[in-house]
This record gives sequence, C-alpha cells and structure tokens, in this order.
Amino acid sequence: MGVKNLQAWMIIVKEGLDVTLMVAKFFCALHVTRTYIFTPALTPGPSMLPTFSSTSDLVLVDRISARTGKVGTGDVVLVRSPENPRKVITKRVKAMEGDSVTYLVDPSNSDRRQTLVVPKGHVWIEGDNIYESHDSRHFGAVPYGLIQGRVFWRITSFAYRYGQQKVLDQLEGRQCEEILLHEESLKGASMESH
Repeated sequence: MGVKNLQAWMIIVKEGLDVTLMVAKFFCALHVTRTYIFTPALTPGPSMLPTFSSTSDLVLVDRISARTGKVGTGDVVLVRSPENPRKVITKRVKAMEGDSVTYLVDPSNSDRRQTLVVPKGHVWIEGDNIYESHDSRHFGAVPYGLIQGRVFWRITSFAYRYGQQKVLDQLEGRQCEEILLHEESLKGASMESH
C-alpha cells in the first residue's frame, strides 16, 4: 500500500509542477510581450483632445519603435514624465533633435511665440489640446530615452464601453424627447391659429 500511495502522490506532484511551469511560462511570455513588444494603455485627461477622449481611450503601444529609433514627428507616444517619473503621459512628437520649433508660450493669455532648436538626443512633445496640455512648453525638450512607445492603434473609448457613455446617451435621449415635445406643441399652436 505504501508504494501505491507514493506513486499516486508522485503523479499529483508531477501534474502540479507541470501546471505551475505552464503558468510561469505564460507570465514570462506576457512580461516579455508587454515590456519589449507592445502593451495596452489608457490615455486619460483632456490634453490629447480631439484625438483621444478625455475620459480615457484604450490604445495599443508599440515598444519596438522607441527602442529602434523609429519614432518621428507626428507620432503619438507614451513618455515617462520628466517631472514625475512615476507618471506616463501621452503626447504628440512635434519636433526631433536638430529641428527648429516655434510654439505659443501661454496660449490662454497671449499670442507670444518662442522659437528654439531641439537639442541632440531630445524630442519636443505637445498635447493636441494646447490649452489643457502640460508638455514641452512647460518642461522643455524631453530626452529620447524617456519615450516608452508609439501608439499604433486606438482600440476603443474606454468610457463608451464601460458606462459613462450610457449617461450621455440618456441625456441625448431626453434632449430629443424635449425637442419632439416642443415641435408637437408648435404644431398644435399652428393648427389652433388656422
């Protein structure tokens, strides 16, 4: 009996180790994929309006482009914030090293412009919504090494998929009902006058 129990336990332990190894391989592959190939990300905040929603869009980020130097002017990128290293921001590359860039210093209060040349090894990033964006106009050109990846696909508006859009749809529905009621009252008033 002791040998049979030992064999049964050995089978259970072997199956447990096989499953554990398979799960470990999966998480290793997931880690390598998210760190070196591509990763999903959310883009919260109003700085990239109208390209992305202010209530977060889900995007896929290509990590290979940043590592191989394939990021260029016009690309939307994820950048480690030069002011707060724990924060990753989404901005558009406006100029590369050696390019001359002219920007509005304070677009909300004046039309004053400033021109500068982007230093070697740096990029100039700005949000698409210049009135709500904290970007290179505030902290200067960003080292290329802080670029985490290039956004290559907007999957969906996160808010639309997960609830906030339902409230907006309900509000639109109420507004449509109010317009229809108003039109009916106008029709009724015009019929009474005839």
